Amino acid sequence: MTATKRRPLELVCPAGTPSALRTAIEAGADAVYCGFRDETNARNFPGLNFSREEMGAAVAYARSRGAKLLIAINTYARAGDPGPWRHAVDDAAALGAHAVILADLGLLDYAAKHHSNLRLHLSVQAAAASADAINFYVDTFGVKRAVLPRVLTIDEIAAVTRHARCETETFAFGGLCVMTEGRCSLSSYATGKSPNMNGVCSPASHVSYRNDDGTLVSRLGDFTIDRSAPDQPVGYPTLCKGRFKTAIGEGHLFEEPVSLDVRTLLPALAAAGVTAIKIEGRQRSRAYIKAVVSAFRRSVDALETAGPLPLDSLAPLTEGQNVTGGAYEKTWR
Repeated sequence: MTATKRRPLELVCPAGTPSALRTAIEAGADAVYCGFRDETNARNFPGLNFSREEMGAAVAYARSRGAKLLIAINTYARAGDPGPWRHAVDDAAALGAHAVILADLGLLDYAAKHHSNLRLHLSVQAAAASADAINFYVDTFGVKRAVLPRVLTIDEIAAVTRHARCETETFAFGGLCVMTEGRCSLSSYATGKSPNMNGVCSPASHVSYRNDDGTLVSRLGDFTIDRSAPDQPVGYPTLCKGRFKTAIGEGHLFEEPVSLDVRTLLPALAAAGVTAIKIEGRQRSRAYIKAVVSAFRRSVDALETAGPLPLDSLAPLTEGQNVTGGAYEKTWR
């Protein structure tokens, strides 16, 4: 019997603007994920995302360079008003997207019934962390790929991938959250806006900074998130990465400001049967996109040639200038 050759890991990269999309593809992305300029995607920040015209041009550019364009429509439709989300699916299909990334059950049903030729990817926002859960989406809606939550070890990813009847995709670089994706209410508690419904975690309109006798005070809504000395790195104020004082002490009690980096784990992820790895950061700059995508392109290519994995430092682009293997190695809280 001849062994089936494993496919190279597909490198899926973020783009918050048309120029970032071109940068990602030039840096070696196999696929780029984007969103429309509205609340239908989980990065609904001012100055980000694509108009319909820009998305059409992005699809054409990606195709001309042999890359795939995936459109994230991964927030949950508003009760009684699914129109914007359904229109986004219709437009993605009409524009020729390679796939749409969805989480909402009703929207998956709509897409499967009205656009049978549109490839469906299950968003991490759906929080499907078992083969049984994933296979429900495969059997019911014809999902072709599931993005796995960042709560699984590599052994668990291997077990899920072995029994799932679709491709799997895992996160490779970028921000971490304390939540099981799709179930975070911290931002909504502080600001009334949530990543799941409004596409924003810690919206910029609710962020403020104040200099308090040489100490930088970071606030989200009515809450002080952190107080930093002048020589300390300052991250974006999200509740889960804030520094709090409680009866058990003072510190980052939910999650450290640190970035996921799986480059040393790529051989294990490939052996686990993962189809694609995803870089997080649609809100990040072109410089971030170019540096991170280029570094991962070199690592993925080295993996395919069995060469040593190049591990260029990406520390200046990480939160707190620190990286972690995260839940893949079960070293985080």
